[in-house]
Amino acid sequence: MQDRVLLISDLHLEEQRQDITEAFTQFLELNRGKCSALYILGDLFEIWIGDDVESLLTTTVADSLREFYTGGSSVYLMHGNRDFLIGESYAAQCGISLVQEYYSLEVQNLEILLLHGDSLCTDDVDYQQFKTMVRDNKWQTEFLKKPIEERVAYASAARKQSREAAKTKSTEIMDVNQTAVKALFNSTQHKYIIHGHTHRPAVHDVSLKQNGSTKTTGKRIVLGDWDKEIWFIEIQNGKIDLRTLPFPQQPLR
Repeated sequence: MQDRVLLISDLHLEEQRQDITEAFTQFLELNRGKCSALYILGDLFEIWIGDDVESLLTTTVADSLREFYTGGSSVYLMHGNRDFLIGESYAAQCGISLVQEYYSLEVQNLEILLLHGDSLCTDDVDYQQFKTMVRDNKWQTEFLKKPIEERVAYASAARKQSREAAKTKSTEIMDVNQTAVKALFNSTQHKYIIHGHTHRPAVHDVSLKQNGSTKTTGKRIVLGDWDKEIWFIEIQNGKIDLRTLPFPQQPLR
């Protein structure tokens, strides 16, 4: 198997965006058997209200991921702010492994810290309070006991409220907090951090201080979302490349 690792994030798959689903399934098909691992850093789906809610979309994605997995690649999924309720049942259906945030990836002599990215948006106090509530095990257990119709209604209302709130927030509030970024670099001692969430693909050099006055530089690499194009990171030959591709114009034959 080729020593090549791929990372993606923020596809926000939903029934209304068949173009993104087709781009994803073709991305998997084109890379099947051509990488050792694929890491999905959250928000694979636009919404997830429980593994017991099945649809053509969830089945299509599961089948495509399992085919990719059987092709010889390991697949790892980290929860995002939209799909944090994906559980072991759906993961098993896909043939993937769930990993916790702040995952240390050691590959090709590189030590990289992986996260979804929302934990760095500390200026968005309202969101952080909401996240604390919905990530609580007791809250999730109670939510998953509710009838599907009730869960759908809650998720729809929460998404609408989130979109309305985003219209009134500044771009700075919606982005990462630089102090939080530097604190994470310093506390984990990683040279590279990769995340998504902000939908602002870029490679940032971060000036750090270690051992008092010694200056070092970390790299924060941000994946883009799949609204208009494919964004992914390719790690190969000890290099980390942020890449983009247009959506395919026609299905694979």
